[in-house]
Amino acid sequence: MSETPLTRDAGIELPLICGAMYPCSNPELVAAVSEAGGIGILQPISLTYVHGYEFREGIRKIRSLTSRPIGMNALIESSSRTYERRMNGWIEVALEEGVRFFVTSLGKPDWVVRMVEPHGARVYHDVTERKWALKGVESGVHGLIAVNRRAGGHPGERTPEALLEEVGDLGLPVVCAGGVGTAREFAEALRMGYDGVQMGTRFIATPECRASEPYKEAILEADEDDILWTERITGTPVAVIATPYTRAMGEKVGPLARRLLKHPRTKHWMRSWYAVRSLWKLKRSSLDESGSKEYWQAGKSVAGIHEVEPAAEIVRRFGEAWREDRDPGERLRDSASR
Repeated sequence: MSETPLTRDAGIELPLICGAMYPCSNPELVAAVSEAGGIGILQPISLTYVHGYEFREGIRKIRSLTSRPIGMNALIESSSRTYERRMNGWIEVALEEGVRFFVTSLGKPDWVVRMVEPHGARVYHDVTERKWALKGVESGVHGLIAVNRRAGGHPGERTPEALLEEVGDLGLPVVCAGGVGTAREFAEALRMGYDGVQMGTRFIATPECRASEPYKEAILEADEDDILWTERITGTPVAVIATPYTRAMGEKVGPLARRLLKHPRTKHWMRSWYAVRSLWKLKRSSLDESGSKEYWQAGKSVAGIHEVEPAAEIVRRFGEAWREDRDPGERLRDSASR
C-alpha cells in the first residue's frame, strides 16, 4: 500500500490505530490489530489492573502473538507522584521491550519525547483543539491525534472537518479519532486529508476484545443518537451508550463538585478521586456478563457497527476500501511497486 506519515512513523502497512481503551485493551486485541497490518496500542492500567499482567510480562504476551509493531499509551497528567514514577517506569520497560510508537494523552508531553526520541521512537499526542496541539508542537511530538466530537471516551467539541482545519497547518501528521466505524468512513477520513485513523468502538465489537457480550450487543443495537455525554464518572464529559442506568446517573456534576474541579487548590484532588472511582466502575461494568450496570463507553461510530467481526477482517476490509478510494493513477503506481 502507499505510505502515509503515520505508516512510516509506526512502521505499519495501513494507517489505522486501534486506540488504547480502558478497560478493553487486552493483549489479544492489541496483537490482532497489529498482526493484521494496523497498530494496536497497549494501555498500561488495563494491562496490569484489569487483565492481571505484570507490565513486562504483558508486553511479552502481546509479542508472543505478533512480531509486528505495537504502541503504548502514556497518560501523562496526574497529581500523584507515585503514578508519575510508575508511568516513567512503564515507558522505560516498553522501550526495553522494543516499543517505538507512543500515544500521549493530557498534559505536556515534552518529557516523554525527550525520553523516547533517543531510541528512535515516535510520539503522537491526543488533542481536541488548537491550543493543545500547539503544546504538542512545542514539546516536539511527531504527530497529532485529533479527537473529535464523535469519539468515544473523552470526546472533543469539534467536528472532524473543523478540527482538521484547526490543526492541519502545524506541519505534523494528523490522525482522525472519532466517528469511524465503517470502511467507507475510513476512506472518507483519509480523503478528507487525515494521515490516518484511530478507532476504538469498532474494535470492542470483536471476538478478540474481552468486553462483555451485553456491552458488544449494546454497540450493535445503538445508533448515534443513543450516545450521550456524562460528567458523572470522571468530572469531564465521557461518551457512553444511553441506557436506563446512565440516564438515571445524570449528565452533569453538581455545583459543589464543579467548583472543586475548577478551584486551583482542589482540582487535582478531585480529579484523582474521580479517576480512582471511574477505574473501578469501568472495570466492573465493561467486563460484567450480567450487564447489570449498563455503563458502556462508545462513540457515534456505533451507527455503522452491526456485527461482531474478527479484528483482522475489519483491518482487511478497511484496507481494501482505502485502496479502492484512491485515484486510478495512485493505485497503478502502488500495484507496480508490489
